[in-house]
Amino acid sequence: MKPLYIIPARGGSKSIPKKNIKAFCGKPLIAWSILTALELADPERVIVSTDSDEIADVARRFGISEPHIRPVELATDTASTRDVLLDAMDEAGRRGIDYDCVVLLQPTSPLRTADDIRATLKAWSPEIDMAVTVRPAPCNPYYDCFETTVDGFLRVSKGDGLLTRRQDAPAAWQLNGAVYVISPARLREMEIGRMMRRVPVPMPAERSLDLDTPLDWKIAELANG
Repeated sequence: MKPLYIIPARGGSKSIPKKNIKAFCGKPLIAWSILTALELADPERVIVSTDSDEIADVARRFGISEPHIRPVELATDTASTRDVLLDAMDEAGRRGIDYDCVVLLQPTSPLRTADDIRATLKAWSPEIDMAVTVRPAPCNPYYDCFETTVDGFLRVSKGDGLLTRRQDAPAAWQLNGAVYVISPARLREMEIGRMMRRVPVPMPAERSLDLDTPLDWKIAELANG
């Protein structure tokens, strides 16, 4: 297998200013994803896609000699992840990098490990769209997740609502955003959310923290401290 690792890192962040280069447990946030990727791949197979000279400088400092500066139209907060990935894939083509799957590592998941990536790579095959890490969902649609009916009453989202023990409900998963291993061909055909042939790779909740708010940041630092 020849993975292409892509780490997208935009300079702008509304919830946490300069989030991707903010120090997290002693290192810039993006450094955690870079160093984990470099446990598995040579630097030339890791593309850091950014619109920020500051982020590019940090990437160089942690082993990525040639970060990719994405086009201006992909530097806004409305640019889709798919468009950013396609641009990075095109850059890989220009660099002569051959690959058979794309590994998306978002900097906001610093607690993922190289073993989490290995497990996701092992779960992927060319016959599926993607393998993706998940965590046990905090709310189960068969047990304690409800919807409002047209009459204004609560009804369990799935099933008859008669389960009395959570462990009797089918497992429910939540995407944790840590690792995506994606078919390049399918990525060129459709948005990530439309891909239906997805294989889950469980990760424990304590490594599944996604840093989106200052509270997320504090909890993750405590978990890693």
